[in-house]
Amino acid sequence: MGLKRLLKASLTYSLFIIIIGCSTNAGEEAEFPPSMNAVAEVDGTDYQMEKGNEQWVRKKGLETETVSTDHASPNQMADHLTPIMIKPDQKVRIKIEDEPVIKVYLWNDTGKEKEIKLEDHQFTVPSSKGNYIYEVLAEWPNGKASFTFAAEVQ
Repeated sequence: MGLKRLLKASLTYSLFIIIIGCSTNAGEEAEFPPSMNAVAEVDGTDYQMEKGNEQWVRKKGLETETVSTDHASPNQMADHLTPIMIKPDQKVRIKIEDEPVIKVYLWNDTGKEKEIKLEDHQFTVPSSKGNYIYEVLAEWPNGKASFTFAAEVQ
């Protein structure tokens, strides 16, 4: 009789743990689409980048949920951005949440000009004075997003 009671109590306790575990996770749904923080760091100061296009995918049971946005191009976005004032040949560090794969592109008035080489999430701005538009493409396993910032080399 004692073994039967022990098994019944053990089964009841296990079922209780499973129910508590499931109900705890049920209310904690992750934000979708996620809002990733992206900054360009120059000389120890962080400058928020403007978010552009993004695309996110997540599995929800047997369903797949996708969010995709369309935004103005980086050169159009730069028209309303306050440029980061920067010295010639200064380094810019790109910092984005959750360690995505990052690519940086220089834009001109007509479109994407060239990819900028990153080393340890940093690149060096040109030595020539002028205004520059940078697009940062970040890619995670479940999505990708574009960010833009403008720089004025003085």
